[in-house]
Amino acid sequence: MADEVTFYEAVGGEETFRRLVHRFYEGVATDPVLRPLYPEEDLGPAEERLRLFLIQYWGGPRTYSERRGHPRLRMRHVPFTIGRAQHDAWLAHMRDAVDEIALPEPLEKMLWDYLVMAANSLINTPD
Repeated sequence: MADEVTFYEAVGGEETFRRLVHRFYEGVATDPVLRPLYPEEDLGPAEERLRLFLIQYWGGPRTYSERRGHPRLRMRHVPFTIGRAQHDAWLAHMRDAVDEIALPEPLEKMLWDYLVMAANSLINTPD
């Protein structure tokens, strides 16, 4: 019986997630709606956290949890005001990043559906 391939492996592993998250943060760096949500001058640590989280979520190494514990996404985002404007800006930059990595359609849909669900779940204030 063949071993099951994880989503992480199917999309190309760490390099694919590195490209995805790096492209996303290139957009965040100049976005007037999102940039204020990142208090660190250097976006590198935020980029690393998101990359490690997505790698773990999709079946790669569990480095995120080893370093930071349980993801607790809603709890970690509570200090930040996330309304519809932030949600829409986040998804716009993530859409650009997903398009750039050019996954096969079924894999792209799985990833995008998750990202939309995650973005929706983090809204914590009415606009």
